[in-house]
Amino acid sequence: MKKLNRRQFVQTTTAAGVAAVAATRPLFGESATGPAPQGRSEPGRGPTMMTAKSVKPCVVASSNGNRSKDADGITCVAKAFKMMTGGADVLDALVAGVAIVELDPGQTGVGWSGLPNAEGVVQLDASCMHGPKKRAGAVAAIEGVRTPARVAQWVADETDHHLLVGKGAQDFARAMGMKIEEGLINETARKQWLEWKRRTDPLHYLDPKTRAQAWYDAGLQMVREGLIDGEHFWGTINCDGVNAKGEICGVTTTSGLAWKIPGRAGDSPILGAGLYVDGDVGAAGSTGRGESNLYNLSSFLIVEEMRRGAHPKDAAMTALKRVAKNTIEKRLLNAKGQPNFGLNFYCLNAKGEYAGVAMYQGTYAVCTENGPQTLQTDALYEGKPTD
Repeated sequence: MKKLNRRQFVQTTTAAGVAAVAATRPLFGESATGPAPQGRSEPGRGPTMMTAKSVKPCVVASSNGNRSKDADGITCVAKAFKMMTGGADVLDALVAGVAIVELDPGQTGVGWSGLPNAEGVVQLDASCMHGPKKRAGAVAAIEGVRTPARVAQWVADETDHHLLVGKGAQDFARAMGMKIEEGLINETARKQWLEWKRRTDPLHYLDPKTRAQAWYDAGLQMVREGLIDGEHFWGTINCDGVNAKGEICGVTTTSGLAWKIPGRAGDSPILGAGLYVDGDVGAAGSTGRGESNLYNLSSFLIVEEMRRGAHPKDAAMTALKRVAKNTIEKRLLNAKGQPNFGLNFYCLNAKGEYAGVAMYQGTYAVCTENGPQTLQTDALYEGKPTD
């Protein structure tokens, strides 16, 4: 037998030890004593690939997303969810969903039937964002169209721009093949506008110092009298979705604040305010007082909070608290020193977790594998804005 020197002995025994361990140690997480845990291979069968769990698809929206229905009796969130889980592009599904609300002549806060501006002209705003494509589009103060969200999607798909406004937006819609209807206004909205005009300008002129407050008070008085749905005084629908692949998109569309100054654009068409989507993180959008949301770029803030790991509910609460802190004008505060307006956020993350959060208690819509539902929002304050 050949005699081994020290170096040869060490090399030989080390190799034998490695071989012995390899014979008993499981590979890539295999169990050496029995069946492997779920998702792993069994002994002797070789390693299996580990795959991430699929995202639970969901669509979340403002409450009108589960109210207006199409000819088949399907609501916005239900239609969007059905299309999305059926293989349609997420944004295509959401735009088709909100079109149900935009085309509903029975409501006055979104689309062609929305309440007009101070001159009796319907001007619409909308925005959309496509997470996977990193594309966005929006229109503001567009006239003569029924579905502004579709025009916003065209801006994202067909141009190098993010925002088109006024006549330019209308001309673009016409160029894309959309029918432009001059003087488009719902008869109910027209009558409500005439009533507002009667209350605010009976002699054609008002004291400049009180005109702004009179304008606001007249609108809220019509809400209190039941002539206008309080939700529709501000209007808007936001709708966000995530599919099983984790692809996230969002859309917001509105007729804007009732009786607004012509040309006014609120938060809805502004990326980061009325809507923000990051395809790797989540989406957020809003309804309610646009100026307060716009000042704080709340949707962007919510997505950034989710990026840091916050649950959608907590992220939205952070935004609401910031809005409340920055609301200091007396005319915007109630007797408790709290904001006297509503502001609501709807958000979801890349895991499929979602939330509806509001300044004051309200409702929001969601559709999952369990079907469409209308749920209670989590509220920052108890009571009502006017308390």
